[in-house]
Amino acid sequence: MKIHILALLLFVQFSFALDQALELPQAFPLPDSGQKLHRNKSRVANIIFKSTDGGQTWQDMSEGLPENEQADGFVEKDSELYIRVGNGIYHSRPNSTTPFWKKEIFPGKHSWIAPSKAGIFAYNYSDGRFLQKINGMSIWSPIYMNFHEKQVSTVFETALGTVFISSGNGLFKSTNSGITWKQVLKGSSVNKMIEANGVLLATSQKGILRSTDDGENWNCVINEGGVGIAVEHIKGGFAAITYNTESKTRRVRISYDGGTIWQPIDAGLPASLLISSIIEVGEYFFCGHPIGIFKSSDKGKTWKLLLPSIENKVFNLFVSGNLIYAIPREGGC
Repeated sequence: MKIHILALLLFVQFSFALDQALELPQAFPLPDSGQKLHRNKSRVANIIFKSTDGGQTWQDMSEGLPENEQADGFVEKDSELYIRVGNGIYHSRPNSTTPFWKKEIFPGKHSWIAPSKAGIFAYNYSDGRFLQKINGMSIWSPIYMNFHEKQVSTVFETALGTVFISSGNGLFKSTNSGITWKQVLKGSSVNKMIEANGVLLATSQKGILRSTDDGENWNCVINEGGVGIAVEHIKGGFAAITYNTESKTRRVRISYDGGTIWQPIDAGLPASLLISSIIEVGEYFFCGHPIGIFKSSDKGKTWKLLLPSIENKVFNLFVSGNLIYAIPREGGC
């Protein structure tokens, strides 16, 4: 009788182990042994990381930022770094010594930061004002005081000086430094815009939008029922992330014809609804994923796990030259 009971227990344990093995997600190569994460020894940690060697090693550069807060924005402009953490905007330089970050003296309460041709924009949601800080100066000055729309989500300035502001009512454009504004898109707010070679791309509630006439007219070039998550520059083209309502996942695509035709590059990535970012550094693609940071050396045909996620957060990735910045966030971007 004891033999039968022991055999039954062994069978149950084997069946449970087999079931668990069958339920495991697709395996991915573990990070190389040379890849390391250098954490900040101080109490403030895991807010922002930097890699100077293509993702092989990562330095925790959170010192000087508030403890137990999450970063909600990051801007690099002319070797000046800005990050929004908690209720403050913090400023640094890539080669600065500790402490890395210094808090900006900012009037009111800000909701986001964005790059400008001369420095950085911020929006003061307490009084609905736009402010700009010029690189090398310490003062935030009011700008675009003739814009009175509410629920502002972002501002974007093109290389030729055209300014776009997105609000709850749509997208507005100014060609005279904000003196007058023209609505060029109705019923769809925009969160991020980029430009290259006369092409403007924007993320929207309908997907990825494209314009070739300085934002006068827009066409939806990726529409899968969900919103556009991200658009980025790559060599010779663009990369984008959108949400597909049928598969309930985020899809990653690239385009080499100015954003007209897009090819998927996510077949080798685990399907997920929280993929946050896609960037290119040198000859490699990097993807922020709930599992961690993935790297591709063959334009997205295959992917390798480079750095596992920390604290169940998703890395948002940013590039500046050959530097990669990674900000872990709850639920991705």
